[in-house]
Amino acid sequence: MTGLDTFFTPKSVAVIGASTSPEKLGYAVVKNLLDGGYANKGLVYPINPNAADILGFKAYPSVFEVPDPIDLAVIVIPYPHVPEALRTCGQKGIPSAIVISAGFREAGKEGLERELELIQICHEYNLRLIGPNCLGVIDSFTPLNASFAAGTPPSGPMAFMSQSGALGTAVLDIALAGRLGLSKFVSLGNKADVSEIDLLKTWVKDEHSKVILIYSEGMPSGQEFIRVAREVTCEKPVVAIKSGVTQAGSRAVSSHTGSLAGSEQAYQAAFQQAGILRADSMESLFDMALALGYQPPL
Repeated sequence: MTGLDTFFTPKSVAVIGASTSPEKLGYAVVKNLLDGGYANKGLVYPINPNAADILGFKAYPSVFEVPDPIDLAVIVIPYPHVPEALRTCGQKGIPSAIVISAGFREAGKEGLERELELIQICHEYNLRLIGPNCLGVIDSFTPLNASFAAGTPPSGPMAFMSQSGALGTAVLDIALAGRLGLSKFVSLGNKADVSEIDLLKTWVKDEHSKVILIYSEGMPSGQEFIRVAREVTCEKPVVAIKSGVTQAGSRAVSSHTGSLAGSEQAYQAAFQQAGILRADSMESLFDMALALGYQPPL
């Protein structure tokens, strides 16, 4: 596998911080892997030094004890332990990791230092990272639910990425209510590594994703985003909604995920240059997506 494939079609998933307690996020992630159908096709390895098994899966004290290769690690442990856990993933040769844990850039200076350490580890081991401070990843066609969402949405033509976990949860609630179908769902969190640009490059080649939806709180690599998005919109439609375009909104976004939100004029120009359709509300985002998702792009 190459690129970001192991985030969406992994042959095996380790959950670092898997729990026997239904109140813990580590339990919810393992349960979603089970209930979402992934366990019928892939291998699940709960990582917990104090448990023999979790939800019927044999538990291991560390990824080093797992006898087989691991494609994807989902890390859901307290933030002080995340860097070391990520390092063990690199040493194990795991190519992809999702860090659900919060307590990084969004938490201030010390959190930013912790996040920079994660980035350094990723570079050292050639490891790709989604997060930290995120909800997780879902691919409804694999099927894979590597998140702590309330359930797995029905399959459909829309691939959705969001920097906001709360907004992502709202979208999943709409999907679970049967109002729309999703091919892929990614909660980007702080975007320490994988960004909208990476997902655009990956999803343009995905046969199940007919339209790409973006909820963004900040685009630090504006010129590259425009270049990539322009290529993608020649292949399939991209619809985006941008938060934080007012002064109050920008402050809220910065405190939420540590993003620096650009001006309204800059984003409007960027979207126009890239051929991205701009939605001004969540309702219009889905209306446009529904119209585009079931017919070929113009």
